[in-house]
Amino acid sequence: MVRVGKVEAGTIRDWAPEPGMLVSWQPSPPSLAKAKQAPISPVPPSYMQAHHLRNFRSYASRGLEMSRLLISAWDIPGRCDIRTMTHVINAHLRRHDTYRSWFEHAEGDRFVRRTINKANDIQFVATQHGELTTQSQWRDHLLATPSPLEWDCFRFSIIQRADHFTFCVAIDHLHCDAMFVGVAFAEIHLMYVALVGGGAPLRLAETGSYHDYCTRQQEHLAGLTLDSPVIRAWAQFFESNDGCLPKFPLPLGDTSAPCEMMGVRLLDERQTLAFESACLSAGARFCGGVLAMSAVAEHELTGTDEFHAIVPIDIRRTQTDFMTTGWFTGFVPITVPTTGSSFGEIVKAAQECFDSGRELAEVPLDRVLELVPWLRKGQWGAPLLFYLDAGIPPLSALANCHVEGLHARLCHDGGMMGQIDIRVNRFEKETQLTVLFPNNPIARESVTRYAETLKAAYVRVAEGREVMPARRHNGSQLHLAYSRRAYEPATAVPPLTTWRTG
Repeated sequence: MVRVGKVEAGTIRDWAPEPGMLVSWQPSPPSLAKAKQAPISPVPPSYMQAHHLRNFRSYASRGLEMSRLLISAWDIPGRCDIRTMTHVINAHLRRHDTYRSWFEHAEGDRFVRRTINKANDIQFVATQHGELTTQSQWRDHLLATPSPLEWDCFRFSIIQRADHFTFCVAIDHLHCDAMFVGVAFAEIHLMYVALVGGGAPLRLAETGSYHDYCTRQQEHLAGLTLDSPVIRAWAQFFESNDGCLPKFPLPLGDTSAPCEMMGVRLLDERQTLAFESACLSAGARFCGGVLAMSAVAEHELTGTDEFHAIVPIDIRRTQTDFMTTGWFTGFVPITVPTTGSSFGEIVKAAQECFDSGRELAEVPLDRVLELVPWLRKGQWGAPLLFYLDAGIPPLSALANCHVEGLHARLCHDGGMMGQIDIRVNRFEKETQLTVLFPNNPIARESVTRYAETLKAAYVRVAEGREVMPARRHNGSQLHLAYSRRAYEPATAVPPLTTWRTG
């Protein structure tokens, strides 16, 4: 497992919980019946939801397990008050309208939304499963979470021990993005702790409506044409990359393999501050520095003079949106020239590209491809480059004082991914890299080489050295000393010889 701030992250293959009594919350029979009878809604799925559903059907038709679950867990002292936890879980589900919907496949690639009319018709009840003793039992339990083509594609569970229990939520990506972790922790954990402690229910901020967002998105996108500036900008990005989305710069082997995670510390506390200072001196921010370093690393690995990337960002705009569970992710296209010799030139160009491109995140890639059909995604998904700061949601939810001592975990289900995820996480005392990639020897060697090259570039900037050294053909002099089960800085050794959002 990777240590991400105060949270452990990894795949469920890496999580071997202590034995205990397993309890889960599932919909009651009347609640399932209400969902099955739910009328068709005029609200369309969001573009992200429709893309996810199409991908799921495509993977399933080939007998493949698609990565689809967000799994979050933490420990709570004492014995679980089942009645109180049941109340808290149902209050959370009834508060967010995305949970009232499910989708059925219609003609072609279309999906029809069905919506439960009354939030109170959602009723989850506790089910006792007996003693959980093996890792495989736990993994099978989590992976049994219903598919995104079923209404109840979310599950809540606990493993009860003598003096504490582990609470876990597994939710299909259909209904959430990374912001869900903070919302769930506040509405479930903090509310439960307040109630079992004899306190009054917490006053939660007003939530918005994901259904309303889906309607607004459809209305906005329906007005776009091939001549709309945002569509022209997206088309130009594709065309500058040979008419398709970017690719990872090194071979990845069998991309149908389940995913694996690798991580490394890029910068320590002193280096992180020095790197930020270098960014600010050049008129950029830390996020611009992240893009610049990725551009430099790719130039070193391939010799390319222009770096292309897709950066996922949260596109919530209002305070109520930030309290709303749903999938509010957009993509910013990034193009950074690497012909400049100085860090200042490269980072300034990267920052300007990111800032000017944020408007394009409101336009999903699928809408671009509808309007510009001669563009193509490529055979496999574009790598996604994430920058997460511990002082800003969603990563701030994993770094706040409330999770201290709770053994919090964030797990990937280990299924097949549509792309490689590259995440640069900034914390108070370090900057770290985590990469999710297909678990095969070719991809592991490539990701190791990529991480070494990236780390070396960050360190050069932090130490005030030239950012663009002569290209080395024999590999980096840094070796990745961390892979899944250890978390240490890299150590000097001899040289080493398709689309989704989180």
